[in-house]
Amino acid sequence: MKNRLILLFLLLLHDSVNAQNRIENLIIITTDGLRWQEIFNGVDTVIANNERFNEKDSSYIYRNYGASNPFESRKKIFPFLWSTFLKEGQLYGNRAYHTNVNTANPYRTSYPGYSELLTGYTDLTINSNSFPNNPNANFLGFLHKQPQFKNQVAVFCAWETFNRILNEPNIGFPVIAAFDKTGGAHPTEKEILFNSMLTSSYKPWNYGECLDVFTHHAALEHLKTKQPRVLYIAYGETDEWAHSGKYKSYLNAAKQVDEWIEEIWTYVQSQPKYKNKTALILTTDHGRGETWRWTEHDSSVPASDQTWFGIMAPGIKAKGEVKTTIQLYQQQLAQTMAALLGLKFKAEHPVAEAVEEINK
Repeated sequence: MKNRLILLFLLLLHDSVNAQNRIENLIIITTDGLRWQEIFNGVDTVIANNERFNEKDSSYIYRNYGASNPFESRKKIFPFLWSTFLKEGQLYGNRAYHTNVNTANPYRTSYPGYSELLTGYTDLTINSNSFPNNPNANFLGFLHKQPQFKNQVAVFCAWETFNRILNEPNIGFPVIAAFDKTGGAHPTEKEILFNSMLTSSYKPWNYGECLDVFTHHAALEHLKTKQPRVLYIAYGETDEWAHSGKYKSYLNAAKQVDEWIEEIWTYVQSQPKYKNKTALILTTDHGRGETWRWTEHDSSVPASDQTWFGIMAPGIKAKGEVKTTIQLYQQQLAQTMAALLGLKFKAEHPVAEAVEEINK
């Protein structure tokens, strides 16, 4: 009898722990073209010292982001990533430890990169940013078709091309991209204000991409008022400032994204629906070149297939900066995210296997 009571207690304890570690929600955040070099090494002094790239303000770069070593410099650019996220999550992509993450697609541009990330598949016909609507099923659309996630998926993107990447006409829910209005038929007062500000805002990239601040606050307001189970936010300024050769602005944009991630996570952990029930995935779509070619990325630019990702979730071991010798690919993240939610992502096309390392 005593042994039975002990066994019953252990079973109840196991069920309780599993309940506490159950992942019910998912937040995916990407920031376009952010290099692993800054994530893990902080300021690239070769670029920062070059007047062609430092916007004639290297003193600002070093004052705000410089340090005596890469470990302190990276903390200045990404304070949340290298504090809370490091303590509670896993970060992959530091090639100094041979923890390699690459795009599987050979094109190293944004549409192919995001397609690979979200479909779990490398479609070689998707070879440019001008490709029409994506014919491949994506993970977010798959979730929307599951009864428990029906109308519980939300997407906010700075770049207009996400309408095609996610094939909005067929996905089943709105893709709020670039200058699309937020809030649907019944926007909140804040959403009405956001829409008005967005319409009259400065448009450095015309109507192809809005400033990240609008994408962020639209997504945050939706998170607070609608509380979806799955939220994808795609920021874009890191890539835009890099293409312009503006290293100071690139670093500022990266720092701002880190601050926004912290804001989102702080809110998530304050809400009973989300607290200790939510997985957070951070990554990018492609890498960039090195030294004077840091502004570029495509099949002709060495190193621009090198990426990174981070994961923080209940029940996942807090490994911090992963230093295991391993080769991972961007296409593995779709199935990895499905597995976190207890699902198997199935499509008519092949789907790459999940990253097993996160559970070791």
